[in-house]
Formats: sequence, C-alpha cells, structure tokens
Amino acid sequence: RTIRRNQKKEEKLTGMIPKGQESPFGDFPKDFPKSADGSGAGRRQLVMRFGASTLTPRATRNEPLPVASPRAVPEGAAPPASPAGETWRKKSTGTGGRTYSTSPRKEWPEVKPPMAGAFKPRRVVASDFRRFYDRGDLPVQILHTATSNKIQWKVDIDKLDYHHYLPIFFDGLREKEDPYRFLSVQGTTDMLLQGGSKILPVVPQLIIPIKTALNTRDPEVVTVALRILQILVRSSEMVGEALVPYYRQILPVFNMFKSKTKSTGDGIDYGQRKRNGIGELIDETLEIFETSGGEDAFINIKYMIPTYESCVLG
Repeated sequence: RTIRRNQKKEEKLTGMIPKGQESPFGDFPKDFPKSADGSGAGRRQLVMRFGASTLTPRATRNEPLPVASPRAVPEGAAPPASPAGETWRKKSTGTGGRTYSTSPRKEWPEVKPPMAGAFKPRRVVASDFRRFYDRGDLPVQILHTATSNKIQWKVDIDKLDYHHYLPIFFDGLREKEDPYRFLSVQGTTDMLLQGGSKILPVVPQLIIPIKTALNTRDPEVVTVALRILQILVRSSEMVGEALVPYYRQILPVFNMFKSKTKSTGDGIDYGQRKRNGIGELIDETLEIFETSGGEDAFINIKYMIPTYESCVLG
C-alpha cells in the first residue's frame, strides 16, 4: 500500500484528524516566538542563547528570562558575568521545583457536542442496476419521442424472469442520475403493474434493495421508494401480508421522517400535486400497509412507530 508523503499533515490542515497539542505540556504561549514557516527556528535561537530552561511556559511576561539554573551559583558568591540587560535570580526566588503553579489558569474553549446527523443524507453507492445496464444485460432502452422519453422493452414483460430482473430494478431505485434513475423507476413500475402472481414469490429478495434505498436518507430517493412500495402492495394479493415480517427492516426510516411535513400556515402549497412530501407519503404508505397487511399489520406497525394511529380501528 502506497502512503502519500505528508499525508498526516495534510489531514490535520484540512481538519480530517485532530491537530493535537503543540507539546507534551500543552500549547505554547501566544507570545512565544515562532518562525514564519513553522520550522521552529525561533525555538532553536532561544535554546542557543538562554538555554533549555527558558522554554518553560511557567515564566510570566513581566519576569526576566533566566540564563541558567540558580543552583549553578554558590551561596554568597558573586554572580558571573551575564549578557547585557539580564540579571541572575537569587536563591528561592524562581518557580522551579515547586509542587504547585502560580501561573494564571488557562481558560479552555467551550466545545459544543457534535451534531448527530440522523437526517443527513448518506453516500449513495453505485447499484447493480447501473453495472448491468452499462454492460448491456438489461432488456430496456430509452425511446426518445417528441414530447417526452419513454421506456422501451426489448422483450415482453410476461416472458421476464422476475426472480432475476425485479431485484435488479429495485436496486436501481437509489440512483439519482439519468438514465439509470428513469429506467429503474419506470421499469419497476411496469413490471409491478403487469407481474400479477409472479411478484409474491420474489418479495423476500426485494427487502434488501428497499432497505438500502431508504437508508440513504436522501429525500429524493426516499420519496421514490415510498411510491414504489405503494405500487408493490397494490400489485398483487397477499403481498401486503408477505411484507409484515419485514417491517423491522423497512419501518425504522419511516419513524424518523414521519413528522417531517411542510408547515405553510394559512398558505397554499402548490407542489402537493407532485406528492414529494415525505411525511404525507409515509402516512399514506402506512395506511396501505395496515389495510392490506391482515390482522397482524397494525400491531407490528405500532411496535415500530409508536405515534401511528390506526385508520381501520375506531
């Protein structure tokens, strides 16, 4: 594995990893001389001139810097010659060797807790639908017309193997780039509307693609997945009951976005006809789940979404 030179330094400068402290004892004082390029030339000059003992942050700005330890001069002896403008400290006048500090308390900045990011969209990974379509293995293509684009099937939908193709089209629901998004959504809709009895045996294979699309937490992807779920439940009998054991994989994201509705006050939301509101779509989908999921549908929905109220029971 090739490691890029200065990778750690770049990550610290960009904020990807913590910068840490400037020394084992904490950050240096703000008035500590540093070179412009950060090479530490100012520190080396102080060491060469005054000695390493002058680099302690315990010295205050008003006190003169010592040139050496006070223990180097015997008691009663005359201090040796020192550089101009500097004096020796007498015995027991310095701060070295004390078990406590007289320097002012350092005020640390208040660090706020980070955001949880529960509603933040996750990274969308390339789907199997994209890979199969780029390879030319899917029997679909775009038909460009004068008014709009349509999907053109190369094979009759009745002759398709639903166990193979339907999970692939469901996996493409998380795509946000055309033509993959258009082909996957329209292809899934066509297969569900004409599938009939072929859909029910494939339901267990559709859970992972649906869960992956919902877990992206991207409003654009989640709304598409909700519309497809409504078509799936209505496409064939017993599909709603077959989804009940998989509510624990599907409904957690419903519980997160259920209250995410647009508050317009006394205004008018002219975009309601597009049905892009996540909160409204979730309420519609849950009602369809309850009406078509049999006797155990409501109690399982209530277990995963405690704020849901039945549309069947009084």
